[in-house]
Amino acid sequence: MPDKFNMSFPPFDRLTPSQQVLLRSSLDVAYYRESEYLLQAGYDNAHLHILIKGAVEERSPDGNEVFAHYANDDLFDVRSLFDGTPKHHYVALEDTLSYLLPRAIFIELYNENGQFAAYFDNNLARRQELIEAAQQQQNLAEFILTKVDRDIYHPAMVLEPEQPLNQVTKTLKDNGIDSALVRLHDDDPRVLAQPNEHPFAIVTRTNMLHAVMLDGHTQHTPVGEIATFPVFHVDDGDFIFNALISMTRHRMKRVMVCEGKEAIGMLDMTQILSAFSTHSHVLSLSIARSTSVEELALASNRQRELVDSLIGNGIRTRFIMELISAVNELIIEKAFELVVPPALHDHCCLVVLGSEGRGEQILKTDQDNALVIRDGLEWDQCETVMARLTHTLQQLGYPLCPGKVMVNNPKWVKSQTEWKECLTQWVKSNKVEYVMDLAILADAHPVAGNHQLLEPVSDHLRSLMFNNMLTLQGFSRPALQFSLPLTLFGTVKQDKQGLDLKSGGIFPIVHGIRTLALEYGLTSKNTLERIEDLRNKMILEPETTDNLDEALKLFFKLRLNQQLINQNTNNRIDLKQLDRTERDLLRHSLHVVKKFKQFLGHHYQLRD
Repeated sequence: MPDKFNMSFPPFDRLTPSQQVLLRSSLDVAYYRESEYLLQAGYDNAHLHILIKGAVEERSPDGNEVFAHYANDDLFDVRSLFDGTPKHHYVALEDTLSYLLPRAIFIELYNENGQFAAYFDNNLARRQELIEAAQQQQNLAEFILTKVDRDIYHPAMVLEPEQPLNQVTKTLKDNGIDSALVRLHDDDPRVLAQPNEHPFAIVTRTNMLHAVMLDGHTQHTPVGEIATFPVFHVDDGDFIFNALISMTRHRMKRVMVCEGKEAIGMLDMTQILSAFSTHSHVLSLSIARSTSVEELALASNRQRELVDSLIGNGIRTRFIMELISAVNELIIEKAFELVVPPALHDHCCLVVLGSEGRGEQILKTDQDNALVIRDGLEWDQCETVMARLTHTLQQLGYPLCPGKVMVNNPKWVKSQTEWKECLTQWVKSNKVEYVMDLAILADAHPVAGNHQLLEPVSDHLRSLMFNNMLTLQGFSRPALQFSLPLTLFGTVKQDKQGLDLKSGGIFPIVHGIRTLALEYGLTSKNTLERIEDLRNKMILEPETTDNLDEALKLFFKLRLNQQLINQNTNNRIDLKQLDRTERDLLRHSLHVVKKFKQFLGHHYQLRD
């Protein structure tokens, strides 16, 4: 029985303990010499192969076509376990060792365990869902073991029981809180009746409203008379999971945090949920409260810590993109407010472009921005102010754009009318150099100033591109210009610098979907939202949109993971840093891109 068989990776980690025992007890090991057949087309296949070492080639029966290569941890040929016989030959390219799982055992596990079976489904979305599910137990453990500490709860506001309601209301308003604790006297009948409880009551704005409007109390009523006793509490250092259970069980929004018999804080549901977004709310508050570029830089520098913690807690990549995009908007908007004179905020609109405009940027990359100015505004100092804004963003960690797509470049600073005239010229000229400029503007998203100033510009671009097949044909061409990182044998390849995931996988999907969105006049900017819109309008088949959605999310996730590991913002990934399931999903996803590029070529009558 092969005790060393690795059960930690999907799909085998989805098996129950008894099913894992059955699998291990059923495995055999086979040795194949170079050029020896593991499986032959037309001959019965009695086993699922799981390679231990060596290399195997899948080829057509006539030997004229090679379909794939397999290495350690890869498995095959599932299809023939159901069909009875393989359609292709599987040949050892070198001396090879393979685990053999009997067909009858595989079918039994397949029929008994839906999650195990889902892995072998051809639908990429279902397979990715299975792998993500494998991480959830770890995430749950981290959630349970997180402790209540001062970084999560806020200090307690403690009142005297004699304070009148009108004074308490003003205190709560002035401090921006909606509840406070009331320290009851030791001779209070409630404390004497329940001596084991902490001597604190709680009052909320709702309590006071009901007391005055429904129960007949006056605004001079002592707060101690209406405060609720006892107060549910957790101890400082207790597990946050216990606080959540207490709040859920008693249908409460908040609990008191105590150290011994003393109240030291208040913890509410929002803070608990935010704790698992790595205090994104705290970062947002720090950004909002910044009064100088230096203070804003301190807050901005905490983004990387936020991303690291979100990844560590198993938060999905799409959620991280949405959250970081929102944080980036706050930072850029605050920089705009610090640099641009307040009197001009309503007369111009700062927009972000590219991945930032689509909400698909996680780690800080090059600045990509533009400015829309209200028609008729005379602003002599515009160029100087925009240069200062570009410099400020650079100080905040946003590198300069090598292509100079920034507001310190007059090309990207125009009035509404000038922008519309420019877009008309770019579309009519149909020149190659304008294609990416149009693509950049198609993703424009307002972040500061008067957001409404961008709307007529975006509307004009959509009207120019809507169903304009001649222009769209040239516009779509860049999606096909980069070769796929796949060998002739259908396996993933990389050069010495690694696999360029942006040009080989991300860009063809992003630009192809952007082209379709413009053709059909869609207003969404995010690629995943555009894919969903194309699905809802039945422009693309549901299976196609599902696979494109999952492929793009996988590319984002793999790129981000390796950027964090290697401490860079490189678009290249090292295949050696991927495990078997990631390599398998990557290969599947690149074939999804290949089919999508074929669709684009046919749809826009282009040749790859």
